[in-house]
Amino acid sequence: MLDEEEKVRSMLNNLHFSFHFGQFYYQDRITVTSKGLDIELVKILTVFNSIDISANKLEGPIPETIGELKSLYVPNLSHNALMGKIPLSLGNLSQLESLDLSSNKITGEIPMQLVDLTFLAALNLSFNLLVGPIPQGKQFGAFSNYSYIHNKELCGFPLTTHYTSDEAPPPSATPKYKGTSSTTLIGSSY
Repeated sequence: MLDEEEKVRSMLNNLHFSFHFGQFYYQDRITVTSKGLDIELVKILTVFNSIDISANKLEGPIPETIGELKSLYVPNLSHNALMGKIPLSLGNLSQLESLDLSSNKITGEIPMQLVDLTFLAALNLSFNLLVGPIPQGKQFGAFSNYSYIHNKELCGFPLTTHYTSDEAPPPSATPKYKGTSSTTLIGSSY
């Protein structure tokens, strides 16, 4: 994911694992959650670069070095205990199609650099501790209220409920995550 885009595009092959044990046949397949949809992949293009480390009880800040993964399309870091600010370096990921940082302890403002990500079609920053106005412009006008809910001090369009710092949000339940604590990492390092 660190290499140049041209080098990656020249290797349009499928990742493929299959085994034959007499009459039994096994072919590797995986389910990826991308843009809010579960997709079962049997043939995985080597240019499909996704990192799913959701629901792994990870703690600490998201490293700035994530912005060096130039071919990263779909990172899912949701349902952990990540804290600190959203790295400005995410704005360097020009191929980013989906970003899920929901259900963490991320603080600070949403970086304006994310507005310039022209391929970003799905964003979920809900259930964090974000503050300030939601950046406006480009695709950010297309994201729904659900992309930002349960960030007590976040404000602006498209949020329909606005909280002041001395007003408590309405009671809510923590979202139930039906998943496992296993990690699935797919992609290519070409």
